[in-house]
Amino acid sequence: MTPKEKRYETMRYTRCGKSGLKLPRVSLGLWHNFGTNDSFENMTKMCLTAFDLGITHFDIANNYGPLPGSAEENFGRILKQQLSAYRDELIVSTKAGYHMWEGPYGDGGSLKYMTASLDQSLRRLGLEYVDIFYHHRPDNDTPVEESMLALDRAVKSGKALYAGLSNYSGEQMLAAARILEELKCPFVINQNRYSILDRGIEQNGLLAAAGQEGKGLIIYSPLAQGLLTDRYLDGVPEGSRAKKNVFLKEASITPEKIQMLCKLREVARQRGETLAQMALAWVLRKQEVTGVLIGASCPEQIRENVGVLASEPFCTEQEMLIDTICREG
Repeated sequence: MTPKEKRYETMRYTRCGKSGLKLPRVSLGLWHNFGTNDSFENMTKMCLTAFDLGITHFDIANNYGPLPGSAEENFGRILKQQLSAYRDELIVSTKAGYHMWEGPYGDGGSLKYMTASLDQSLRRLGLEYVDIFYHHRPDNDTPVEESMLALDRAVKSGKALYAGLSNYSGEQMLAAARILEELKCPFVINQNRYSILDRGIEQNGLLAAAGQEGKGLIIYSPLAQGLLTDRYLDGVPEGSRAKKNVFLKEASITPEKIQMLCKLREVARQRGETLAQMALAWVLRKQEVTGVLIGASCPEQIRENVGVLASEPFCTEQEMLIDTICREG
């Protein structure tokens, strides 16, 4: 595999908060379509297409699949077969926090679970270290000090370069950040859900806290599990996430929601963009946001989404119109 020579000319890179780490504005998430029953040929094409477009960051978690662990195994094969010569040009991130194996040590935020999980992830990926290791979710059954110690030990053991937090609120992140600062652990990034249809991080304080603390913020589900695309405007297609009824329920795609999405698509058309490109641009307009994580089922979707880099800034009228459409919808 020989990547395109001009791949770094087409992508934009942003410092992750106040750290020295730069991430592409668009990164590839392996939450969906990298599991046991998915096409390995298609996975490979998507990863190589992404790298050709300057996407250097590939994001996984221990439980991504299905089956849990299979996304790491498949990406590990792609790394070994196609991208091993470019390891120093890549950012590979993984996470631990959700259920992974049976017994009392198979999920949460304990030092035992997170240490064992990272060791398993490295074996599946075929790597000596990951660039970012996240605690995937707050764990009310484990003191936050213990979970942060697990991240610190991962970094200081050389198994990770940076620590990250996922699905923490603003208040939770600030408490964790104080501990990691005392431990002198390089905590640089938060990963949370955010989109035109989901303003949660505005309401729970994380958006403001990330900016205040100088921490990076990378967004997952910026397209609301595919709702903010053209895919569901004419019905629910076979093979789509909504048909699988896992994270996006078919019953939630109501006529009222379709009407709202059609209005948003019209705003996108006036901007000369697809609905997906406008939705990504809307997230990226926030100065606190380092980048977005996209999911894809084919290389063409990755190419379309990277088109957001050509988006024009939003005017005040467009932002107000989008807010009105969402409120009324």
